[in-house]
Amino acid sequence: MTFAQGFASVFRAVLSTFALASIIVLAVVLYGFYYPAPYAHQTARQLPVVVVDQERSGLTRALIRKLSDIREVRIAAEAASPYEAEQLVLNRKADGVLLLPKGLTRSLLTGAPGSVGGGGIGIWVNGTYLIRARDIGGAIQQAAVAVAMEQLGPLAQGLHLRAPIAVVERPLFNTREGYADYVFPAVSAIILQQTLLFGTAMVAAGRRAAEHVLSLAAFFGVWCALALIGCMAATFYFGWIFWYQDVPRAGNLGGLMLAVPLFAGAVSALGLLLGSLFDSADRALQVLIPTSIILFFLAGAAWPLSSMPLGVSSLAHLSPATFGVQAFVRFNEMGAGLGEVLPQLAGLAALCLVYGAAAAWRLTKRAA
Repeated sequence: MTFAQGFASVFRAVLSTFALASIIVLAVVLYGFYYPAPYAHQTARQLPVVVVDQERSGLTRALIRKLSDIREVRIAAEAASPYEAEQLVLNRKADGVLLLPKGLTRSLLTGAPGSVGGGGIGIWVNGTYLIRARDIGGAIQQAAVAVAMEQLGPLAQGLHLRAPIAVVERPLFNTREGYADYVFPAVSAIILQQTLLFGTAMVAAGRRAAEHVLSLAAFFGVWCALALIGCMAATFYFGWIFWYQDVPRAGNLGGLMLAVPLFAGAVSALGLLLGSLFDSADRALQVLIPTSIILFFLAGAAWPLSSMPLGVSSLAHLSPATFGVQAFVRFNEMGAGLGEVLPQLAGLAALCLVYGAAAAWRLTKRAA
């Protein structure tokens, strides 16, 4: 079998085998729409908050009105005491408590300690839901700063007191601070790896079960065809799905053109190697499917690689997705230069060579 015959045989297998086509083609397309769908709104909205207004001044009433206009939260109730507000949270009738203590206006004007730990405003949130807790805290901070500037700014100038300081925060990469913009760019590399890995392993396992002997030229033809499929899937994601889902993207196109073939080559080589260990395509799929969630946690998106134990981080680098996540996120979202991603590209190249050589030995020399 020649290089061209091996190359063409992969596309014949994909087009003629529904299970293979559904994993390599259909799953890639569906996941591009299915995975980001639950996070389409990016942030939580209309989260119930209980207010305890102990001062009842013009400033606190303005702050409550301001909160009512913010989409992230809604005033569910006004409690007479912190204990009453806490009971509402425990009964799941609210997600947060806002305490406006006596002396708040004086504390904001003069910087004197208020009745809540010296900070003036007290905020308690239900930490069970991290996204909700973050949004409640951010919304209250935004409203408090706005009201302080509106209500106390002119008064502070008239009394020659220090005016409230405005805090301006601008996220650098995840501009909307949304969950989808954080997790989907990283998960996309896992999706691209796992769909290509499953399909490639099925191809190799199927050839072993049929006792097909590959020449070295035919092996390279099969490998290149599978890597090309991986490159097309990555182009579909980074070139269209990211635009359609409006994922933040800086777009170092030159870096991606180098990283994508290395990534696809490493993944397809690993798939051929693993597939050569199984006696059937179904067996390969059964064993490899449960690895997806493990590989996501090892990729360094949910937890930094530098914070992992040395043995775990070393094991993580055996997966091309670990290097791929780090490279693709930096190229796509951060606009990193080639030199800044050179270690990840070198890692992908090394995996490509090692897995490619091992797969060639398994599928050619061993078969012969």
